[in-house]
Amino acid sequence: MPTARGGRIRQAREADILRAAAGVFAAEGFAGATMQDIATAAGLPKASLHYYFRHKQALYRAVLADLLHDWLAPADALAADRHPHDALGHYITEKMRLTAERPEASRLFASEVLRGAPEIGDLLRTELRALVEDKVRVIDGWKARGWIAADVDATHLFFTVWAATQTYADFDAQVCAVLGVARLGPDDLQRATDHVLRTVLRGCGVTPHPPPSPPSRHPRACEGPPPPPSVEADRGCPRSRA
Repeated sequence: MPTARGGRIRQAREADILRAAAGVFAAEGFAGATMQDIATAAGLPKASLHYYFRHKQALYRAVLADLLHDWLAPADALAADRHPHDALGHYITEKMRLTAERPEASRLFASEVLRGAPEIGDLLRTELRALVEDKVRVIDGWKARGWIAADVDATHLFFTVWAATQTYADFDAQVCAVLGVARLGPDDLQRATDHVLRTVLRGCGVTPHPPPSPPSRHPRACEGPPPPPSVEADRGCPRSRA
């Protein structure tokens, strides 16, 4: 019977394999990558790699499914009770962080989609589509509350965010050429993140969530202009003396 420690070791080893495989697949493509290349990148004997993944197609699908899962996780921030300035801001920032940390995985995903998504088309039509439909309902709720412009197409908003964030990984050579840098550094990525945030939030008519109004101060019964004497007497308030 496998132990909890053994399960954690297996999970950690599989995560290492998936990360190494993503780099090899991104560099060589599915056809050009070999199990030996991936085993070498992961620091494993080829036989050990086959223990975890019996063939290349299974490993390729696992890499793409793992990447899709990581990319879907930031969408949890898009909640009905969370203001879009905070929610969309968090979502975009996390997408940019993943783009910076895993550019090879983003390029691999783009390559798969450009090929017609033969390996993960079923995941796109089920898991991804269901998530987008759920979050579209959240955005429609924001519209009803006046938190986001009424003419925003919630579905196409996702396409816009994906394109604006993933371009810094998928087309980094083009971006670097125009910026005149060898590679994107932290300052470049922060500048890009700030730009995407401003463009999306302003384009959607989203402004910072206003702070809550201070509680109203109810005047005491005896404050304000003195009422007529007869009313003062009825209310039992002391009459002010000149």
